[in-house]
Amino acid sequence: MEETFEMVAKTLYGLEDVLAGELKALGANDLQVGRRMVSFTGDKELLYKANFCCRTALRILKPIYHFKAKDADTVYKEVKKVEWENYLTLETTFAIDSVIYSEDFNHSKFVAYRTKDAIVDYFIDKFHKRPSVRVNNPDLYINIHISHNDCTLSIDSSGESLHKRGYRVEQTEAPLNEVLAAGMIMLTGWKGDSNFVDPMCGSGTLLIEAAMLACNIAPGVYRKEFAFQKWIDYDEEMFDRIYNDDSQEREFKFKCYGSDISQQAIDIARDNIRSAGLMKYIELQTKPFQQYTEAPQPGILVTNPPYGERITSRDLLGLYNMIGERLKHVFMGYSAWILSYKDECFEKIGLAPSERIKLMNGSLECEYRKYEMFEGKKKDFKASLAEEDRGPRREAPRRERDPRDKNTNMRKFQKSDRPERRFAAAHRDEDDQYQDRYPEKRPAKMRYRDNDDRKRFDRDDRKRFDRDDRKRFDRKSSFGNKKKGRSYGD
Repeated sequence: MEETFEMVAKTLYGLEDVLAGELKALGANDLQVGRRMVSFTGDKELLYKANFCCRTALRILKPIYHFKAKDADTVYKEVKKVEWENYLTLETTFAIDSVIYSEDFNHSKFVAYRTKDAIVDYFIDKFHKRPSVRVNNPDLYINIHISHNDCTLSIDSSGESLHKRGYRVEQTEAPLNEVLAAGMIMLTGWKGDSNFVDPMCGSGTLLIEAAMLACNIAPGVYRKEFAFQKWIDYDEEMFDRIYNDDSQEREFKFKCYGSDISQQAIDIARDNIRSAGLMKYIELQTKPFQQYTEAPQPGILVTNPPYGERITSRDLLGLYNMIGERLKHVFMGYSAWILSYKDECFEKIGLAPSERIKLMNGSLECEYRKYEMFEGKKKDFKASLAEEDRGPRREAPRRERDPRDKNTNMRKFQKSDRPERRFAAAHRDEDDQYQDRYPEKRPAKMRYRDNDDRKRFDRDDRKRFDRDDRKRFDRKSSFGNKKKGRSYGD
């Protein structure tokens, strides 16, 4: 029986409960939800699965030592107590990442420096040699977290952040974080049981994450490597079994529809979707939101419009007013979910949200709002919902899965529709058809454009208008302006 141990999964603010649900489904025990993290217990197989399967995890840490410290010297002494030969050899490299929330420690880099000293001195004292430090792509990522005086020393099993799935070959100016995109979709409760629409799709992140969720494709299938693959106790056979298990994947009977006003954004989205092997599930077109006249039924709308921060619009409030107008007239019967930053933008939508969820998009504290689009009067819609709630609750029948056919032509996903399942072969540099085609480049700036090119009525024009109009008015004779004649009476 595999040894069980403590683990910590990091995530974005607002997605903690979603991540806890994912971990529970994988078999995690002793779940405890914290701020931007979920702690749990499990074995080595669960650690591999958490990295490979969790859509809302940023990284999976394995704590190896807890202690208390009020200064960097105490940190040095405590770190040196760890038997580091269980995790490092003289030939392997390591890097330190420090996260500090304490008044006693003013500089996180100094804590990382003292942690490095302790590890190096441990090996010198015991073996008269030391392992090397490598900042980029080390063999072992070590994390030290200090909250007040509580210190936790962990090894990072993920390495590069898990939001970097591996399918993105190019991006627009402000791409949505993949973990945030997956979390937004999972918060809606959508699992592929209807069409999915993003009318401002940008580089296609929401569309790709939606298609992966609908087909139940693990997000780790596109990754080149995980940090745990360089650990001393790495079980290659176990991870190969996890990687090649596609028994939970399913057929997606609907479509994901994406559009954007920018042809460049659509081209980038198409390349990313092709890289993910999901072209058969996603349809794209260059089309402004205001040109939508019909929506595929049934469906759900999830989108991330410009906030006026990184991507701007000449008429930001007018953009949100248009969004509300299109939702009311085109997307009847939909649940529409919109992520944005400013209250004045939401107010311009002109609809009352049924749910509000706080989320962080980078450094911006955003709100994720749900709008129920319905035909007729709101009170009738609420009455129908209440009637449904009073009725008998029935569980949806569970669909029996067809037995798998050994014939590759009968598989639900053709080889061309997804990456090759063998982990080593799937990520050979020479097989990466996009590596040479897309060298690193700065993303081109994109701006939302509307059709309102009318000249603004400026203040000088108004003054000139008032002055000319007043002259014309003075020249006109009217009864009220005629001088009265003298009166000879009285």
